[in-house]
Amino acid sequence: MTEPDVASVAAKLRQQLADQLAAAGWLHSPGWRAAVEAVPRHELVPRFYAETDAPGLTTWVPITPELVGLDEWLRLAYADETLITQFDGREIDWADPQPISNAHPTSSSTLPSLVVRMLEDLQVEDDHTVTEYGTGTGYSTALTCHYLADDRVTSVETDPHVGTRARANLARCGYRPRLLIGDGLSGAPGCPSADRTIATMGVRSIPSAWVRQTRPGGLIVATLRGWMRSLGLVRLTVEDEHTAHGRFLSSDPSFMIARQQDAPESLGMLPAPDEGTARDTRYSPEVLTMPDSGFVAQLALPHSRYFSMPAGDGTVSTYVLDASNDAFAVLTPDGEGWTVRQGGPVRLWDAVEQALASWRAADSPGPTEFGLTVTPDAQHVWLASPDGPGWRLPA
Repeated sequence: MTEPDVASVAAKLRQQLADQLAAAGWLHSPGWRAAVEAVPRHELVPRFYAETDAPGLTTWVPITPELVGLDEWLRLAYADETLITQFDGREIDWADPQPISNAHPTSSSTLPSLVVRMLEDLQVEDDHTVTEYGTGTGYSTALTCHYLADDRVTSVETDPHVGTRARANLARCGYRPRLLIGDGLSGAPGCPSADRTIATMGVRSIPSAWVRQTRPGGLIVATLRGWMRSLGLVRLTVEDEHTAHGRFLSSDPSFMIARQQDAPESLGMLPAPDEGTARDTRYSPEVLTMPDSGFVAQLALPHSRYFSMPAGDGTVSTYVLDASNDAFAVLTPDGEGWTVRQGGPVRLWDAVEQALASWRAADSPGPTEFGLTVTPDAQHVWLASPDGPGWRLPA
């Protein structure tokens, strides 16, 4: 296939992608549709890894034109899929790429439907400026440049290798936004306040720098998440340089968490079998995994992770561990019910039960009924209204 053929096939695939996103209800605006049809994703992600559907351990395989052929490479480049470009913060040896298992993706080109959905939710107007946190491959950066203009777009990437690669690929495609390398949780140093702020990575709390660097009346769209699961997409309106508030838009987006807020590698020490205080509980570990109750539980336990492990007699217990203070809760089946054993400075399962009680008392609303208020010293998640019951998150 010659270069003109590649360009022609890619253009057709972009139009098909735009049609697919519009039919699914994610793509509405003519401006964003024009961006999807114009931005050459294959130039921004020339080599990537795709997850296989083989049973067992999650495995990714390398995708390049040389390995799979031009047709298949282009098809996958324009699929509504996340394309992985880095694992465990290390660069890939593309001279001899191999299948990868038992690894943690740390950079990618997010599936276009989520990228477009967030850009639509950002409510960008022609005269706006946008600051993006998490440049990654530069795909969403390029879409925003096409919608606005290069000088209205700032993007911040924490990884120098990822940022350098994105800069080169964007320039080759004709896009030259302001690109910064640094800790995006500290803001975009040297940049004026933006009308819109968007994050393409998950954060455990909204950085106060993002509020300060978004103009009053401006919007912030980001994914709030914890260490147990992804939480939800939230859109905040900035009141002033200290305060922003808004509601969750959904609970299904899943972004890699910002590296500065990632969970420690070690889960910590497991509690001894006789450690802590035991009691009955009405809730099973299932509340941690069900969509709506899991959303509530993660809000109540922003520092915690959980896993299940069988004991010597085959009984499977679920451990909830808080990496910030060594608190723990262990849930064990007891006949047809459950027993919880808790220890440490915080009673983790008490917090879950209290949160679920408030949620059920409010008639078990879905995630879009939750809101978030951000101030310099606190982040308050609330139900129904800012004055409703809720939880404080770490600022």
